[in-house]
Amino acid sequence: MTNTVNRRKFLRGSAVAAAATLAAPSIARAEPTVLKMQAAWGGGIFLENAQSYVNRVHAMAGDALKIDLLAVDSVVKTSQMQDAVHRGVLDAAHYVPAYWYSKSKTASLFGTGPCFGWSSQEVLGWVNYGGGQELFDELMASLGLNIVSFFNSPMPAQPLGWFKEQITNVGQMNGLKYRTVGL
Repeated sequence: MTNTVNRRKFLRGSAVAAAATLAAPSIARAEPTVLKMQAAWGGGIFLENAQSYVNRVHAMAGDALKIDLLAVDSVVKTSQMQDAVHRGVLDAAHYVPAYWYSKSKTASLFGTGPCFGWSSQEVLGWVNYGGGQELFDELMASLGLNIVSFFNSPMPAQPLGWFKEQITNVGQMNGLKYRTVGL
């Protein structure tokens, strides 16, 4: 008879313990969401800029979100980064619209401006307060890509070019072949 009472006490205690376990809140710590973001830069100030962005996200998200910043060509070539994000191969890309100019000439409006163009701050002003983001969203929609884009820190206008001889008048530009960014 003593065994029956002990068994009953054991079963009652087990039932109470099981109910308490199910009713107690879970204190398990969730693993952070990890995103892979490839940069178009192998080093220098542009990669530092990408790392600065990652650091700001980490500071805001705490342990909930982690971004693994990957250097240039880590997963795909720079020219393939936009499609890689669209297909889910990468979660994000840090680069400039000029790198996908071949998909739409309109991309040049959102890249590095031409010589004597806007400063970085003026570009961000246009994007955030002058309708630039809406135009960029239209461009992205026209490409049919499953991507949400936003501007982090645009590059300032770059020099017109580097030439063997000093350019002192517009006439010297006739027939001159050179490479430059922007429009």
